[in-house]
Amino acid sequence: MKGYMHKIIFVSIILVAAGMVAQAQDTTKKRSVNITSTFKPVLREAAKINFNANPPSADTAKPVLKYEIPDQSLSFAYQPGSLRPLALQIDTGGRWDNSNYIKLGFGSLRTPYLQTGFSFGDGKTMGVNIYAKHVSSDGPKPFQKFNTTKVKLDAFFQTPKKLEWDAGLEMKQDGTYKYGFQPETLSFPRDSLKQNFQTFGGSIGFHNINPTPLGLSYSPLIKINVFSDNRKNSESNTVIDLPLEKTIGQTFGAKIDLNFDLTRLSPKSKSAVNNTSYSIAPSLLFKTPNINIQAGIRPSWDNKIFKMFPNIMADIGTEDSRFTFQAGWIGYIRKTTYQYLASKNPWLWLPSSLNNTWIEERYAGFKGSVGDFFSYSAKAGFSKLNNQPLFVNDTTPGLGGKSFVVVNEPQLKVFTIGGELGFTLQEKFSMITSLDINQYSHLAVNKAAWGLLPIEFNTAIRLQAMKDLWFKADVFGWTGPKYMRPDGNMGTLKGAFDMNAGLEFRITPYINIWTQFNNILNRQYQRWNQYPVYGFNFLGGVVFSFNQKN
Repeated sequence: MKGYMHKIIFVSIILVAAGMVAQAQDTTKKRSVNITSTFKPVLREAAKINFNANPPSADTAKPVLKYEIPDQSLSFAYQPGSLRPLALQIDTGGRWDNSNYIKLGFGSLRTPYLQTGFSFGDGKTMGVNIYAKHVSSDGPKPFQKFNTTKVKLDAFFQTPKKLEWDAGLEMKQDGTYKYGFQPETLSFPRDSLKQNFQTFGGSIGFHNINPTPLGLSYSPLIKINVFSDNRKNSESNTVIDLPLEKTIGQTFGAKIDLNFDLTRLSPKSKSAVNNTSYSIAPSLLFKTPNINIQAGIRPSWDNKIFKMFPNIMADIGTEDSRFTFQAGWIGYIRKTTYQYLASKNPWLWLPSSLNNTWIEERYAGFKGSVGDFFSYSAKAGFSKLNNQPLFVNDTTPGLGGKSFVVVNEPQLKVFTIGGELGFTLQEKFSMITSLDINQYSHLAVNKAAWGLLPIEFNTAIRLQAMKDLWFKADVFGWTGPKYMRPDGNMGTLKGAFDMNAGLEFRITPYINIWTQFNNILNRQYQRWNQYPVYGFNFLGGVVFSFNQKN
């Protein structure tokens, strides 16, 4: 036992000595005391949720808001290019605030003028707008007459379920004569020259004011109208549009649009012609503050003939929204109806067939603003059109070329360059200038794009010179379109350049005096071959305003 204890003491002395030697050799190691305690397990303190929201960063970019305020004061009596009125078109999307007026006038071409607007309702949850207009003119040439009458009613109503119903009724009548016969010594019965068109129509639809809890937005719409002429030819048109859009989070979305367009043309003493097209357009959406992309397709059926169209559009802008690049590849069917053709050229014969136009367009451009006053946009595009309607004079002997025949161009390619510049100073001054250049090529059947304008220019100026004084001017022009001569060769009409101006001032809180001058340069030009426009003419009258809230 003693020997065993001696061995333990001897080993302990050796270990202590070795530790002292090691400590003496490592002069850099600091002395420390290690204390070992019994392990006691404890639960880790739970992390607390921080409910303090980070405030959003301030948006210092000034948005550029582009809007138009309907001017119910100055209006044009007619458009010299097509002898149609240029009276102000009321913005159907706007809401009047109990602002009612009656505008009366008379012009140098024995032109009576009447325009009225009435509104009822609070303008927020319900409202009814009634608009009516009549104007007619009698030019210096035989049968150079024109008249138009229009009455339109628009109404809306919001339900407690956050739905808004919209409905409209419209009646329109346009009248003119085929005065463009040559030579002017030819004689025709008055009834054979008369061209009258009547339109009766209505629409109804609804949309949800706010998206549903599932992020759905919808706005179905039905439009029906009946179009007829004074020769007992009639046409009915029905359009059903069913758009639906769903948002997925803050960035993505999906959209689908069903469209049915049904037309039935009933010529006098002939078999009816049915013209039907429908399409379905599914798309995926990607939206951020600077990027807006829609990618989809548009399967379409034109009288049971299938056609697949692309439906791709993109807007990519800067953070301050001052510059936006635009590009797209889109396609769609444009219905060709008797009503559509008569709106382009009222001196036509009833078409024997209706061929809808297939349009496929590729484009790229940009838009933006400079400072607080200037805005700009430009676009270049290439389009392919199948079954484009064109207008040529009827050269049948004895008719004088006064009527136009609708011919079909199976294939037409168009290269387009367009742009717009604008300057706006509050609501006191605005000027917008636009230019469109079209180059038509690769026609398959016709020698030229009969009746289509190669270059078109427009400038609109609005100025509030004083508190109770307003000025309005429009400058426009175009290069002459191609037309077919009686011998079948191609001709080119002269170009046009014209100016209209108007002035209005207030004499009492409820009475304004207005005047309008058209074709100030007194130039004789033709939008359609053998149909010269009116020369210089003017109108003047008074505006009565009443039932104003403010």
